[in-house]
Amino acid sequence: MIFFKPYSYAIAVVQRHARFAVFLLVPICANAYADSITSLSLFLKNARSMRADFVQSVTTPVKENRPAKTKTSSGSFAFIRPTVFRFDYAKPFVQNIIADGQHLWLYDADLNQVTQRNQAQALSTTPASLIASAGDVATLEKEFVLQAQTEAEGLQWISATPKTQDGSLLRVRIGLRVEGEQVQLAQLDILDAFGTRSLMKFERTEINPKNLTLAQFNFAPPKGADLIKP
Repeated sequence: MIFFKPYSYAIAVVQRHARFAVFLLVPICANAYADSITSLSLFLKNARSMRADFVQSVTTPVKENRPAKTKTSSGSFAFIRPTVFRFDYAKPFVQNIIADGQHLWLYDADLNQVTQRNQAQALSTTPASLIASAGDVATLEKEFVLQAQTEAEGLQWISATPKTQDGSLLRVRIGLRVEGEQVQLAQLDILDAFGTRSLMKFERTEINPKNLTLAQFNFAPPKGADLIKP
């Protein structure tokens, strides 16, 4: 991923170019595991839709004596389970990643270019399936090995490792903010097979916002944009 525009990695949030530090797991007691898994279960069950702002930091690994580089982007994110979501990047470039239930669209405003993919094929085992598609822990465990980690930054953490190792995604850490029975997605810490780390922090989160509708996930390529169907 050569200096990537934000969407090209977010889709390794989704899939290698269009598919938004390795941590050692420490032993945890069964109660801690139960608490973390219960929190994730509550989030999947109760958050049928969500809208939030995000800040994303993407850090490339040190390679051939070249130092790591970190680039930051920001925008908004929304989903309605189980089939639609969108990442709208505002800074430093305007880009959109939209799953409308049938297709996954990537729009680069700067290039005036749209990439269209089959959503089911593009998403498969990805972070998007963790937060926007799966409705319960049992569904997640068909695709991911889930392991609880120690609490940090005031968050409960769960590591999700794909059971199928044929993609670019190596591991996702899910950070949940728990206040009583209220569970919010606070962070996603994504590591790909090339050593690139993407940390997404969510702010101003709304769970089940009443004015979020399926129509907001429709997308039509802008007039004059180049349309690519890999």
